[in-house]
Amino acid sequence: MSCFILDIMINPVTKLLSIRQEELPFVLVSAAYFFAVLCGYNFLRPVREAMGVSGGMNDLRWLFAVTSIVSLFIVLCFGGLVAKTNRRKFIPLSYTFVIVCLLLFSSLLFADIRSGGGLIGSSAETKFSQTVGYVFFVWLSVINLFVTSVFWAFMVDLFTAEQGKRIFAFIGIGGTLGALIGGWATSIISGSTESPYLPVWLMLVGAGFFCLAIYLVLWLDHLTDDDPLRADNHTDLSSSVERSPEKVGGPFWEGARAVLSSPYLLGIGAYVVLMAVSNTLVYFAQANIVFSNTDTFSERVAGFAQFDALAQALTLFTQIFITAHLIKRLGIGWTLSILPAITILGFTVLSLWTTYGVMAIFQAVHRATRYAVSRPARETLFSVVSTSEKYKAKPVVDVFLYRGGDLAGVGVEGVFVALGLSITGISVATLPLVAFWSLLSLKLAQAQDQKDKAQTPK
Repeated sequence: MSCFILDIMINPVTKLLSIRQEELPFVLVSAAYFFAVLCGYNFLRPVREAMGVSGGMNDLRWLFAVTSIVSLFIVLCFGGLVAKTNRRKFIPLSYTFVIVCLLLFSSLLFADIRSGGGLIGSSAETKFSQTVGYVFFVWLSVINLFVTSVFWAFMVDLFTAEQGKRIFAFIGIGGTLGALIGGWATSIISGSTESPYLPVWLMLVGAGFFCLAIYLVLWLDHLTDDDPLRADNHTDLSSSVERSPEKVGGPFWEGARAVLSSPYLLGIGAYVVLMAVSNTLVYFAQANIVFSNTDTFSERVAGFAQFDALAQALTLFTQIFITAHLIKRLGIGWTLSILPAITILGFTVLSLWTTYGVMAIFQAVHRATRYAVSRPARETLFSVVSTSEKYKAKPVVDVFLYRGGDLAGVGVEGVFVALGLSITGISVATLPLVAFWSLLSLKLAQAQDQKDKAQTPK
């Protein structure tokens, strides 16, 4: 009787979300895993942003350049780890590294504050604490892309391209809920205290959520081993979810070589670079507004957290009601091309009303489109590449090329500032790039479809 009642409750939900019932355990644990990762990160993100602008906008531009260099080093180190272990080892080891670093950063700041240093951005701030803050900014700017890239590499390793189109949007909801709760909690905490230990406590909370992520990774990997449907049924999830594989093997630089030698991966990389350039332009506009309208470190943390909370709330709405239906109706190509359209439209509106409120809405819509629409569609592009490319080449694209795009965006923004271009001028200047970006989206979808058909048994 209880099973019958449970089926009655589950069936409408699975139909609404386009998830088959046998897929549900895998999808729910995946969503919980993404929740833990993004909740932990969003306790840290506002701290990073406030640390980044504490020395002014010129220092922020240099931090972006350093981040791009460090990202290549991290990606190559991860490539070496992947080559020598399997995913049951290298994914938990990656998150353990994040936890150890967070404990180290929090310890350094705690010791500095105890010795007489003040809250970062305050009059009592020491050069040591600002140095730690800048190192933390660079580190988290690399790690945030790295941990999400590893997550999605795991997802495209577990699920097929067809499944990804249906269920990645729901899995993304788990991450958005985590980001929303993390950002909201950080906003409340930072808005109610001027404690110099604020960044220390937030780092420790973030470390706790990454511990939870390790547990969920192992649980999900064990689910693939224990799946009783795996044996003979080729119509359900069990035929496509992959057991924990042996070590990938190959040299640590294989991922970079694969990207350079594959037109398909280069195309995805070009899409990511263009996306990163647009993100950077939006980010600097947002950072300028927050820096100009706040005075203390806690106010800046609260300001960035409020921007994050608004963006995550809109992302959640989009993922629940729009994303899966959008991909199904428009296809991958047209879905990917929505972000370029939002970018040019947003800058056009911002050129007419350059206010805090309009900036908040623009960045929220832009980020919601990135996370809820573009990201699930973009991740399906990796479902048709090899295991080695998923874990080695994908981080090169998601981390190094993304941060390279950030650096290019800093250069573009610097040129715009030097030329004295208004927001209207920026909109006109970026129009050719947006057109190319949209065309690239359609070409990538065609290539993905061809690869998927070539891999499908006849």
